[in-house]
Amino acid sequence: MAPPPPGLVIAAPASGAGKTTVTLGLLRAFRDAGLRVQPFKNGPDYIDPAFHRAAAGVASFNLDLWAMGAGLLQAVAARAAGADLVIAEGSMGLYDGAADRGVSGHGSGAELARHFGWPAVLVLDVAGQAQSAAATALGFARHPGAPPMAGVILNNVAGARHEAMIRQEMARLGLPVLGALPRRRDMALPERHLGLVQAGEQPGLEGILAQLGGLVRDHTDLAALRAAAGHGPASVPGGWPSPPAQRIAMARDAAFSFAYPHLLEGWRRAGAEVLPFSPLADEGPDPAADLVWLPGGYPELHAGRIAAAGRFLGALRAHAATRPVHGECGGYMVLGAALIDADGVRHPMAGLLGLVTSYARRRLHLGYRRAVLAAAMPGHGTGAALLGHEFHYSTVIEQPDPPLAAVTDAAGRPVPETGSHRGRVSGSYFHLIAEAP
Repeated sequence: MAPPPPGLVIAAPASGAGKTTVTLGLLRAFRDAGLRVQPFKNGPDYIDPAFHRAAAGVASFNLDLWAMGAGLLQAVAARAAGADLVIAEGSMGLYDGAADRGVSGHGSGAELARHFGWPAVLVLDVAGQAQSAAATALGFARHPGAPPMAGVILNNVAGARHEAMIRQEMARLGLPVLGALPRRRDMALPERHLGLVQAGEQPGLEGILAQLGGLVRDHTDLAALRAAAGHGPASVPGGWPSPPAQRIAMARDAAFSFAYPHLLEGWRRAGAEVLPFSPLADEGPDPAADLVWLPGGYPELHAGRIAAAGRFLGALRAHAATRPVHGECGGYMVLGAALIDADGVRHPMAGLLGLVTSYARRRLHLGYRRAVLAAAMPGHGTGAALLGHEFHYSTVIEQPDPPLAAVTDAAGRPVPETGSHRGRVSGSYFHLIAEAP
C-alpha cells in the first residue's frame, strides 16, 4: 500500500484569526503550482468544505473525532490517497473541543493533528501587537497536549517594520515564521448568521480565490510549508456509513445545502443513487425515489418561495403517502405546518408534521448531540444511538407530534429539541454525522 500523503493542520488561537483565508489561499496556491491537494475540515462544519472544493478542485470532507469512530475516520482520511499534500482546516482555537470526550476524542484541532501525524500551522492575527504574538505562539507550542508544530503564519501585518519586530522575537524563541500576510480588507468573504455566505451563492468567488492564492504565494514560503508537512499511519478504506435507501431524492439548492460530504460519499459507495432536486425551482422529488431527504440550509431566507412552490409541496406530500421523508434542521422546519420568518410573517409549509418554528424569536442553539431514537427513521431503527451536531437560530413554537428521539448534548444534558415523527415522516434539528459505535 502506498504511504499516505504528508499533511498540515491550519489552526489558530481562536475563531476570526484568518484560518479559512489562509487555508483557501494555500489550497489555491499549491493547486496553481501543480500539486493535487486534498482538503479536510476538522469538526462539524458544513459551509467551509464547499469553499475548500472551489479552491482545491476536489471534494473536501469533515474529520470529527467527537462523533466518528476509528473506521469512519480511516475511511474518510483514505480519500487523500494519490494526493501530494493534505491541508486540514481546524475549528475555533487549536485546543477547543467538546468538554466531554466523544467516540475518538474531544474534537479539537490539536487532537486531529496528533491523530493523523499532521503538524499544525498556527495562524496569528497580529493586528494591534508585535512581540507579544511570539508569546502567544510559544504558549500554544508548549501546551501539554501540543501536536507537532510546523510554525506560524502572521496575518494582518501592518508593514515591513511590524513584520520585522515579530520575526525577530519569533526567531529568539525558536519559532519558525512560514509566512506574513499583509492586511487586505478587500479580500474578505461575506458572512451572515450561520457563517460565510455559501460558496454557491458568491458569483465572484473564483476571483477572490485567485487573489487569495496569489497573496499566499507571494507572502508565504510554500516550499518550507510543504517540507514541514508530516506523515501519519496509513489509512485504509472501509467504515463508510450505509445508505438509508437505494434511491434517495436529495433537496439541493440555496435553501437546502447542509449535507455532510462523507454521508453522501458513503451512500454512493454502497451503490445508492442520490437524485438531486431544487425546491426553490419548484421541482418535486424523483417519482421513483424510495426516500426523500431534506437537508439543512436557509429556508428562513426563502420561506415565501417555498410556501409558493406548489409543485414541490404537492409532490412531497404525495411521496409521504407511501414512502418515507426525513428532514434535518432547515429541512425539518419545511416539513412542519408553518415557518415564521425574521419579520414575523407566518409562511405555510408542507404540513407533514405539526411543527411550527420561528426565526423571529432568534436564539442560538449550538453543539454536539447524541440522540437515542424513540421511533425508527430512514436507515436507523428504534433504539439506535446517533451522533450529530445542532446549529440554528430558529425556535420551536409548536410540536404536537411524538418526539423522534431523546436528545442530549456532549455532556449528557437533555436538550428540548427532540425532533418529531408522524406516519412515514420524521425530522430533527440535529445534523447526523454517524451512528454511535
